[in-house]
Amino acid sequence: MTPSIQSKLPNISTTIFTVMSGLANQYNAINLGQGFPDYPMNEALMNKVNEVMHHGWNQYVPMQGYMPLREALAEKTELLYGTKISPDTQITITPGGTYAIYTALTTVLQPGDEVIVFEPAYDSYIPNIEINKAIPVLIPLQFPEYKIDWAEVRRKISPKTRMIMLNSPHNPTGAVLAESDLLQLQEIVRDTNIIVLSDEVYEHLIFDNLKHYSVLRYPELMKRSFVCFSFGKTYHCTGWKLGYCISSPELMAEFRKVHQYNCFCCHTPSQVALADFLKNKEAYLSLGELMQERRDYFLQLMQHTKFEMLSSHGSYFVCAKYNRISDEDDKDFAKRITKEYGVATIPVSAFYATGTDHQVIRFCFAKKKETLEAAAERLIKI
Repeated sequence: MTPSIQSKLPNISTTIFTVMSGLANQYNAINLGQGFPDYPMNEALMNKVNEVMHHGWNQYVPMQGYMPLREALAEKTELLYGTKISPDTQITITPGGTYAIYTALTTVLQPGDEVIVFEPAYDSYIPNIEINKAIPVLIPLQFPEYKIDWAEVRRKISPKTRMIMLNSPHNPTGAVLAESDLLQLQEIVRDTNIIVLSDEVYEHLIFDNLKHYSVLRYPELMKRSFVCFSFGKTYHCTGWKLGYCISSPELMAEFRKVHQYNCFCCHTPSQVALADFLKNKEAYLSLGELMQERRDYFLQLMQHTKFEMLSSHGSYFVCAKYNRISDEDDKDFAKRITKEYGVATIPVSAFYATGTDHQVIRFCFAKKKETLEAAAERLIKI
């Protein structure tokens, strides 16, 4: 007899990303759904990993991460955001940004705590909250600009509010926070026990000469925040699953208690290679301009379709309305165009717990020009 268990996530099934990627494979479709590049990562960084492996960097590094890498990240944080942080007590290297988010939530949440989540939201947030027996409090971003309604945030704050989650640049919409957003957040949480979790994995993929307003720029917010980042998004190596979290010394001490019994430490050769590669500041400072070229090229191609493209100021993604094409719900539409036209996308209702459907789908433009051209050629026929 197979033992039965009580599911900790009874309402969770196969993710839409798995479904759409499966359809893409089945119908030999161009996959503009899942967020990963289809072009090579930096060859110098790959060679550096190979080099350090041959020089013996193949055993454990400290649980917190390789110290020269943490020192390089502290230097980078001061350069970009004007904030001094301690590489010893405030940075932990993690196996990916999603892991860092899960660990931060698990560090803080107790059963019955409330967490404010803005929708549409990256799909791991709500399951991560619920598995800790906490309660997601959902606030919709204002469509179609996907802005935060801070008056609604104030109304939703309660004595049980333990955390507010941010994501900028935003997945799935490409929206970015302005300085006024951070200042309003700072005012709301002042003199409270509320913690902020800021998902900033797309920090360098920001366009149109906009500035990334990281939580790290604001000392008052920094002391009550976990800020999560991803090397995979920065250096186009999503399969490396390597990221990091920055926080105050007090919060990071608790974060590491959880981290040390789940992962202990991350892939050593990659950390050693990245510590050296981060000296090349241009490799991350130029990312926004390079990715904006791909966004602009894709938008140019899409002018010849019936899709209405929405604004995207960051990330790998741009969303589009298809109301001039069909009245179908977004999941049915996304599945149909995968099967009939050979282009896989993601329906944005999948990023809402309640399935809110504005008839919008998400495209990933972090692809080779040839891939984008081939996809647009098919989309024009819809």
